[in-house]
Amino acid sequence: MPRTFLIDTDTASDDAVALIMALRAPDVRVAAITTVAGNVPAQQSTRNALYTVELCGATVPVYMGAEKPLLRTYQNATWFHGRDGLGDQGYPPPRRSAEKLHAVDAIIETIEANPGIVIVTLAPLTNLALALAKRPAIAAKVGRCVVMGGAPCCEGNVTPAAEYNIWVDPEAARVVILSGMPVELVGWHLSRGDAVVREDDIARILGFNNDLARFAIECNSHARKAYKVQTGEDGISLPDPVAMCIALDPSVGTDWSDRYLEVETQSELTRGMTVVDRLNVAADDRNLPVWTQVVQKSKKAKVCWTIDNQRWKEALFSALR
Repeated sequence: MPRTFLIDTDTASDDAVALIMALRAPDVRVAAITTVAGNVPAQQSTRNALYTVELCGATVPVYMGAEKPLLRTYQNATWFHGRDGLGDQGYPPPRRSAEKLHAVDAIIETIEANPGIVIVTLAPLTNLALALAKRPAIAAKVGRCVVMGGAPCCEGNVTPAAEYNIWVDPEAARVVILSGMPVELVGWHLSRGDAVVREDDIARILGFNNDLARFAIECNSHARKAYKVQTGEDGISLPDPVAMCIALDPSVGTDWSDRYLEVETQSELTRGMTVVDRLNVAADDRNLPVWTQVVQKSKKAKVCWTIDNQRWKEALFSALR
């Protein structure tokens, strides 16, 4: 029986590749895709999601959601992904339109209809936070909530302290962490270093000689240049596909720990920082094994520290082959 996924996305270049991975996974049924303002405005994110779904020959419903963060001024990432989020390649408009239902209501309905569902968030957590505020009970019905976000052990990609998805709407991220939902944090650090898709990997993907493979490389061309400016690393960094890979197969994550997690919302210096007490220096018993805890489990998350980079790339190749 296939697993059921709900994917929340601010569809830009790496999100599109993550969507392809999920839509092509033989043992997964994507029940819904919800879109939010993030890398690009919500309207553009929706257009990009619909285009990617069509490219995969799928008919998954797409629902548009929040057009701005809960409290903050919206700030996009078009400098990284291009004005249209897909590298400004001039892709045609999708033939289908988004569904009429708002993404927040679609999230609630989809979770309630599919107990044990896997939620994969590739974007600021605004939609999910609004859904939890409207129907808190959905938190207990989610099997896994894989969050691409945070920089739990290193510098961020938008400030020295924070990764973009969490920084854009830190209040929303905090709502999700406090909800008791079974969060698995897949940080930006996992898409760096040996996880970066290098020139030989790109040649291999283009060698598959199909539309999806070409699209995956082409739509990330702007992001590749921006990533080199940002980090000095040459290649395509794919944080959202790495998160999707872990959602599809958690064993690709090679080092995990359950840790107390907090999201900074007060300081402008460290706004959106994912503060993980990895060494239990705060002596917080929420870091102890479940059977020794005497407090509620809120604010805990399963944090992924390292991945098997070879298996991650093989999963990517398999989806695009």
